[in-house]
Amino acid sequence: MNHPVIQFVRRGEIVSLRDVPPTRTLLQVLREDLHCTGTKEGCNEGDCGACTVVLGEAQGKGENQRIHYSAVNSCIRLAHSVHGLALWTAEDLAATDGTLHPAQQAMVNCHASQCGFCTPGFVMSLFGLYQNHVAQGDTVTRELAQQALSGNLCRCTGYRPILDAAQHMAQLPTVQLDESDLLQKLELLAQEGRGLEANSSYISPNTLPALLAARAAHPDAQLVAGCTDVGLWINKLHKQFAKVLDVTRVPALRNIEDYPHHIAIGAALTLTDAFSALVADRPQLHTFATRFAGLPVRNSGTLGGNVANGSPIGDSMPLLIALGAHVVLMSERGHRAMPLEQFYTGYRQNQLAADEVLAWIKVPKATPGELLRVYKISKRFDDDISAVCLAIKLHLAEGNVAQASIGVGGVAATPVRALQTEAALLGQAWTLDTVQQAISTLRGEFAPISDMRASASYRVQVLGNLLQRFWLESQGMEQINLDAFTLAGENT
Repeated sequence: MNHPVIQFVRRGEIVSLRDVPPTRTLLQVLREDLHCTGTKEGCNEGDCGACTVVLGEAQGKGENQRIHYSAVNSCIRLAHSVHGLALWTAEDLAATDGTLHPAQQAMVNCHASQCGFCTPGFVMSLFGLYQNHVAQGDTVTRELAQQALSGNLCRCTGYRPILDAAQHMAQLPTVQLDESDLLQKLELLAQEGRGLEANSSYISPNTLPALLAARAAHPDAQLVAGCTDVGLWINKLHKQFAKVLDVTRVPALRNIEDYPHHIAIGAALTLTDAFSALVADRPQLHTFATRFAGLPVRNSGTLGGNVANGSPIGDSMPLLIALGAHVVLMSERGHRAMPLEQFYTGYRQNQLAADEVLAWIKVPKATPGELLRVYKISKRFDDDISAVCLAIKLHLAEGNVAQASIGVGGVAATPVRALQTEAALLGQAWTLDTVQQAISTLRGEFAPISDMRASASYRVQVLGNLLQRFWLESQGMEQINLDAFTLAGENT
């Protein structure tokens, strides 16, 4: 079977790689094929950030075109996915005379490295932060630094000096990349395109009709987007796929369409951009959005991939269920839509047919008087998987619950909607008695299992506690202003 050529820009030159199998990761290509061992292999599952690299992609058109930089985990990123992009590793930052890049020099000046194994990954996350913010004249706040480094773990230096380095970069002599030259090279790669040979092992259509045709012709191909989950199957379960179908080259699936009452999020849109759209409509989701994995995972992973994967502890689904989201499935036969909670049929099983792709997630917009909270319970604050996730959306009318929508994760084989608890709340006065009865219903509605993250009894107890927390927060904010709660509330 034919392996298509991979072409990307590195160090100002176009690199061409041939005969790369479809499931070979970018980290394997860097370390084993290109002998760039500065990029480290740590956990090999996208958790530690030692393998972080930065990808550059052209965005916009004409005079507004620029490069957007994304720090990603190379260990779970398929090598073919970087075709047509620019790539930087820790070995590409210093000047030809040896002068360190500000991301590197700041680490030295702030004594932000001890053993040094994690340092290349931290430097690359800092480089992405530098290009997207410092080089644009933005101020790097402590909060922004923490978000940028949320996917990088250090076990010996400690984070204070590394965060200091993130803020110190702006004080060093500025380094500017020649983006005009880079854009020209990326445009050249885009014009050359990539053929869709019938026997290709890695298929990456660039139009929606071509994607649907490829899906119909190759129902056995493994669908991939950001590969933040499929990458684990390859690295940890040693799975191999003869043929891969990549959905991320289709511009139509990387857009957000704005309608009067809902937004339609393309399934191939990154989690970073998808959450930005959700937060723009509901600012109180900001903290929850930044707690979804680490930034490199959000920069690669897609909302559609998270939804289609259907993990019972996937964080986006409880929120989307509570918001009343629908999914749109497409094939050459047409399209169909359904509420998200009806999409799942069992553990990691769904209604997606062999010739279909998940194309859109339709999310209703916020409405006046909406009470919304989403709670993530995990052992670590950043870059961790939930033990329990609970999302609650209520509308009150004259002190009674007029609408109730509750999504839950971590308590069943799939993300679920708490229908019994919604029924216990609907039409009832929003009082402590009502909430206590609903807590009892919620704790009895599901039968979670015990695993390494939490025991079944803990999950049951926490579910009720979170509903009580929602009640207490609603009372505290209600004394001020319900509209202010909706517009400026913080997920605590």
